[in-house]
Amino acid sequence: MDALARAGGGSGVVEPFAGDKLEDNLHPVGRVFHAASTLLCVSNSLAGEGVALGAQAGEGRLRKVAQEGGFTRFRRAAETPFNLVLEARP
Repeated sequence: MDALARAGGGSGVVEPFAGDKLEDNLHPVGRVFHAASTLLCVSNSLAGEGVALGAQAGEGRLRKVAQEGGFTRFRRAAETPFNLVLEARP
């Protein structure tokens, strides 16, 4: 993050569109995203010693991880019915 901050850059994150609460994700697409995340994302993160956010982290949890990583500015840059595009800056 230090090199990124010195360069005045930021980071973009594209994530499946998930709500912060479980009940926000109880629809057909949310169920598919939850299953895929459980099988692929969580296990891959744990294997790589990363932060396993759980299936369907939601924007609030992603914001918290970015802030813990030293980013002070975080916003939803765009969204589609299937994805959130988030921007984090030092």
